Amino acid sequence: MTAEHDNPAWFEDERFWNDFFPHLFSEERAAEAARIVAQSPLFRFPPGARVLDLCCGPGLFTVPLARNGHAVTGVDRSGRLLKDASSACHEAGVGARLVEADMLDFAEPGAFDVIVNMFTSFGYFDRHEDNVQVLHNAHASLAPGGSLLIDVVGKEVLARLDERVSLSEQDGKVLIQRDTILDDWTRLRSDWFSIDGSAAARGSMTIYLYSAAELRDMLGTAGFDDVRFFGGYLGTPYDHRAERLIAVATKGVDVRGD
Repeated sequence: MTAEHDNPAWFEDERFWNDFFPHLFSEERAAEAARIVAQSPLFRFPPGARVLDLCCGPGLFTVPLARNGHAVTGVDRSGRLLKDASSACHEAGVGARLVEADMLDFAEPGAFDVIVNMFTSFGYFDRHEDNVQVLHNAHASLAPGGSLLIDVVGKEVLARLDERVSLSEQDGKVLIQRDTILDDWTRLRSDWFSIDGSAAARGSMTIYLYSAAELRDMLGTAGFDDVRFFGGYLGTPYDHRAERLIAVATKGVDVRGD
């Protein structure tokens, strides 16, 4: 975050990641990431592609991408999660470059062929302009012809599902999640309650909600030329049956140089 923010944001609190780690990064979640990398046509990158896993967390996508032979860089602002990513890479016998950095600041001009941002790791910042800046950073970090893949819960999808309270269990820990729409469908606040026997933890996360049309405008502002949308990891259309909002945006090739 920038220096103007006096109070730390929810994602800057390591306690949040510690308390809700079993729910956010379960073995089932890791297996889902591996299936996506193996089966999704959206993940058919050129052999040996330089891939940036932006907001990589504990390496759910970093590991299978590296296993596929790509040169992977994982970026996350949480040192704790990066340590987990390092351990996951070591256990899988793969190598990846791991960088502790904030996505609001991270940019390496022309360094990557592909950037992936998965499982709703976008829209974290309270200022819309900061979320747009993340897209500017991604555009700068891509080589000409490179692509950015963003996977979020679209505003249209959330409106159709209309699920405000959910209950789940992971490794004996119960998670209650309550979602609240804020500011005329501008933001989503999720209040989480994790119960483990007699112990309980509470946390909240607030993210910007974007529709496909809004995200298209943002990507255009950031400089992307071609933007396509999909409603699922298998490349299904973004329509009334969509389960996710997945944007694939391409950086144009400028014959005059970047």
